[in-house]
Amino acid sequence: MTGASRRSAHGRIKSSSSGGDSLRYPPSIRRGGKGKELVSIGAFKSNLKILVALMLLGIAVIYFVINRIVVSHESQRQTPRVITPFPAPKLMDLSMFQGEHKESLYWGTYRPHVYFGVRARTPQSLVAGLMWLGVKDEMYVMRHFCENSDDLSSFGWREHNGRDFGRQELVENDMILETSFVKSKGDGSSGYGGDWSVRIDVKNKGLSGDAKRSAHLFFYLADEGGSVLNLGRDALDFQGSSLLVSGSREDVGDWQIHLRSENQLETHYSGFKTPHVYNLSDLVQRNLALQARKFGRLQLSDTSEDSSNIYVFQISGKLPFTIDIPFVSGIRGESSNVEKRLTNLTETVRVGKTAMANMIGGIGYFYGQSKIYPESGDNHLLYWPAELYTAVPSRPFFPRGFLWDEGFHQLLIWRWDFRMTLDIVGHWLDLLNIDGWIPREQILGAEALSKVPEEFVVQYPSNGNPPTLFLVIRELIDGIKTEKFIASEKDEILSFLERASVRLDAWFQWFNTSQTGKERGSYFWHGRDNTTTRELNPKTLSSGLDDYPRASHPSEDERHVDLRCWMYLAADCMHSITELLGKEDKFSKEDYNSTATLLSNFDLLNQMHYDKDHGAYFDFGNHTEKVKLVWKEVISENGHLSRQLVRKTSGKPKLRLVPQVGYVSFFPFMSRIIPAESPILEKQLDLISSRSILWSDYGLVSLAKTSSMYMKRNTEHDAPYWRGPIWMNMNYMILSSLHHYSTVDGPYSDKARAIYKELRSNLIRNVVRNYYETGYIWEQYDQDKGTGKGTRLFTGWSALTLLIMSEEYPIF
Repeated sequence: MTGASRRSAHGRIKSSSSGGDSLRYPPSIRRGGKGKELVSIGAFKSNLKILVALMLLGIAVIYFVINRIVVSHESQRQTPRVITPFPAPKLMDLSMFQGEHKESLYWGTYRPHVYFGVRARTPQSLVAGLMWLGVKDEMYVMRHFCENSDDLSSFGWREHNGRDFGRQELVENDMILETSFVKSKGDGSSGYGGDWSVRIDVKNKGLSGDAKRSAHLFFYLADEGGSVLNLGRDALDFQGSSLLVSGSREDVGDWQIHLRSENQLETHYSGFKTPHVYNLSDLVQRNLALQARKFGRLQLSDTSEDSSNIYVFQISGKLPFTIDIPFVSGIRGESSNVEKRLTNLTETVRVGKTAMANMIGGIGYFYGQSKIYPESGDNHLLYWPAELYTAVPSRPFFPRGFLWDEGFHQLLIWRWDFRMTLDIVGHWLDLLNIDGWIPREQILGAEALSKVPEEFVVQYPSNGNPPTLFLVIRELIDGIKTEKFIASEKDEILSFLERASVRLDAWFQWFNTSQTGKERGSYFWHGRDNTTTRELNPKTLSSGLDDYPRASHPSEDERHVDLRCWMYLAADCMHSITELLGKEDKFSKEDYNSTATLLSNFDLLNQMHYDKDHGAYFDFGNHTEKVKLVWKEVISENGHLSRQLVRKTSGKPKLRLVPQVGYVSFFPFMSRIIPAESPILEKQLDLISSRSILWSDYGLVSLAKTSSMYMKRNTEHDAPYWRGPIWMNMNYMILSSLHHYSTVDGPYSDKARAIYKELRSNLIRNVVRNYYETGYIWEQYDQDKGTGKGTRLFTGWSALTLLIMSEEYPIF
């Protein structure tokens, strides 16, 4: 409620308490004065009591009314619309996500931001993890969080099935750590979610004979809820098998963590009481440093703080050695089958490919509140507390949920386990607010926040993100129509879509109202900064393509061709959902159909976005090519003189098509709106295959080599990101449409087939070559040499290489 409306409300309260309905005195009281009849003392006292009682009653009524209105106003003030949940049943309450499914996914490697970690899919979980001392520049360094700066030779999952098994390798300069995670329900005596075990193999790398170094591992267990943990009776006296720590929880009952090994090892421990896990490595290093100064040895103090909720166990030994750390739950006293369960836990199960393993192994569980910047006011608001089960793009650099990445992730994951995909998509859709908006980046919980600079944490409710979840929903619908699912699986998907449809409709309507342009059938990404003087081209972060060049001067006259095509996908998918579910009465199927028909209208598309001279599709906006960054001397607030790069415009911008050929130019091609017989299709194929424009031996570059923005920095500190490097998600989408046009009748099918085969070969060969040379799949690949760039272990959409290998493509 606005300030004006609040004032008018209080005005109404005042007038009602002092006007025609105010308390009236009894007649006997009013009759007084000389020559008038006077009341008796007794009658006066009696009437006075009545008067006082009525006055008190009136005051109480007025107070109650005012209090209710104030409380109502306060409630509205404290719960702005932008942080009000969407009023519909939650998808995660569906029966398909309960019972065995929920329990089977309870424990997992859901901490993608650390090199190895285990937690449950619940707030205030038990949390386990691994740290170790690596060597860098002849000095010990603590390894814990995945960091590009650690310069590990290689790390990542080699196998992972997303449910009960995963194996990864972490390669240091002179040693290899292999971590395995296995989960088992055992004989039914374990607690909720079953038991699990960690095996850590520590091996020499390149050392032989007596040149064996010692390794120091630090395995920890923490209770996020602050519950006290109990130190094991033989945590310091390791004799092949030791009880390290135990406790009790409502979810899993009594539990124990053991250490088992056939090697000669030395163990130490330290207990901490802290609500935070993300700063645990700092606490451990301070403890080690203090002990080193006292005793000259790298060992923990063998002490614990009162009511410790975290225990760290140092396990040291000469390489090589192997340790097993099993977690057993549901223990009733000294159960006789504990030893049997400890043994069975170390068996392994399935095998998967590296890229798929890292995609699945990178799934995390997060809980917390997003920070939202309101449309008015200076302070951020907190979204409601929410949980998110999601895949992440990169464990060392992006260990959190990204909305537009997730749709690409699920193109892989649903083929592995469609129920896991429904679970993840359901978590995302449950983040929808009352207006149909989802925050595009999810930074939930203290650990996630610790990895993100403060300026990137707050989300803006006017900004969207490509609705890529419709990609996987479209594929699931197609799977139902083509009978890829058995009857029971089909029923599960239909049940999910039945519950999800109201949220998907609200999400679609949010885009279709908040991101529309001035022309019918036009859209533009909101959130571009039209006041900046520091960027060569103001970024369009909400598009997902960040610094890809748009109109030089942001305005509401813009028309973005990529968003138009995303909206075509969304409208067409919603039309399919209403048909499949028979929801024509609840949702207007004709509205979806008419929107999809409008956005796929080839003539209208060409009128708005096609440039005949270039043979390409472009954005439209207030634009000039005559912009550059120049050094300028400026005086800061403290009076110091400095030099800064600022933007200089030497030509007046005008409304026009933005002549930048690149990924955005091919969204109509990726959406398959171009008829197979159209000469425009041939021009698209010529652009794709031109070595002077987009083609390279390693994949298609993101921006034409002839572009005025090609490989240009956007600021002094922002290197080109989507201005040349090769990205796998867009190559995959373009390759998908090349495959489509190569299989449909038309004059250009042979040409599309030849380009498809060569591009597919180039992409696979380059990713595989980089993997064997570096041990990683990368965020992007160099436009000139094909070498991996950006962050490594980027097994988000770069893992789409597997679908390219198997020639599995989305229905766009």
